[in-house]
Amino acid sequence: MMNFDFTPEQEMLRQTVRKFVDKEIMPYIKEWDERGEFDRNIFKRLAELNLMGVCIPEEYGGMGMDYNSLAIVCEELERGDTAFRTAVSVHTGLNSLTLLQWGTEEQKQKYLIPQARGEKIGAFGLTEPNAGSDVASIQTTAVRDGDDYILNGQKTWISLSDIADHFLVFAYTDKSKKHRGISAFIVERTMPGFSSRPIKGKLGIRSGNTGELFFDNVRVPKENLLGEEGEGFKIAMSALDNGRFTVAAGAVGLIMACLEASVKYCHERKTFGKEIGRHQLIQQMIARMEAGLQISRLLVYKVGFLKNEGRRCTRETSLAKWIACDYANKAADDAVQIHGAYGYSNEYPVERYLRNSKAPVIYEGTREIHTIMQAEYVLGYRQDKPLRKTLPAWRPAEN
Repeated sequence: MMNFDFTPEQEMLRQTVRKFVDKEIMPYIKEWDERGEFDRNIFKRLAELNLMGVCIPEEYGGMGMDYNSLAIVCEELERGDTAFRTAVSVHTGLNSLTLLQWGTEEQKQKYLIPQARGEKIGAFGLTEPNAGSDVASIQTTAVRDGDDYILNGQKTWISLSDIADHFLVFAYTDKSKKHRGISAFIVERTMPGFSSRPIKGKLGIRSGNTGELFFDNVRVPKENLLGEEGEGFKIAMSALDNGRFTVAAGAVGLIMACLEASVKYCHERKTFGKEIGRHQLIQQMIARMEAGLQISRLLVYKVGFLKNEGRRCTRETSLAKWIACDYANKAADDAVQIHGAYGYSNEYPVERYLRNSKAPVIYEGTREIHTIMQAEYVLGYRQDKPLRKTLPAWRPAEN
């Protein structure tokens, strides 16, 4: 049976996050964006609202809500700014949910619980200067030395690079096996030999922290190996399923923001003796935004439903990420066009929406990669095989 209604708990969650965004982000985001700075206090406030682990089970410090509740949080945060949705995507989607899926009980106790509570921040280190879509081209290595692994290498375009406490880092333990020789590790910022450096001059998401990670003979205990040796590629791909889900949900929020700003301006601005919303070509752009919003939201919530059921949904997640991010990019472009010359100025937020909308069609799988993936699914060239460990299905709390 299909049910498109939100539960009272989900409605309450949406209102909570919306109020938070209106009070804690909207009044300051223009200044943060201009300065290119990330307000670390946002994490503290999100933690106070229990939003850093909204879909993590209560036994591991989270709220125990369903996966679509995570989508709602990401929607509403990106309505404020992409930077803050990105922070939750990385912390919760890429890191914490991966620990929930692949971590040992000891790793969950040590790392997942404080992350779900917002006491510690998690990040994800996969991309390198010469390895983006081609994951097998990473150069970072991890050599076993007694009870430790010694990591050497570099990661780039890492969100929360200068803020996070824990990083999921992917490195070769056996290069002769190609992608089957990649392993995953939990690295702490305080480990000797670890350092980070910010990346400046970004087109968009300027109020978000992005940078590079460096590993110079970083000694990582064998207990920090996530999964088994050689499972790193599978772990990374399953992590990206969770990350892409949150990115797609955030894109829905960006379309919402574009639509809200555009509708408001359509009623305020008059040309040729009437509100510009009365002009048919403006209506066409508004209609396109609304269609993109509804289509993208349905694709996202379908993924959330499949996650709640405990079913693998790599195919559906790829489609949702591709379509939602494309629609968000188009919505932002139309929003600037509707605002005319004012849309080209930061007097209105739509120029920031347009700048922010570009990155999601590149990271966590470019639109071109997702296009190929969808074609290969349809043609029968690609199939998703069962994983050794799966993301737990959602179970409502018993009263």
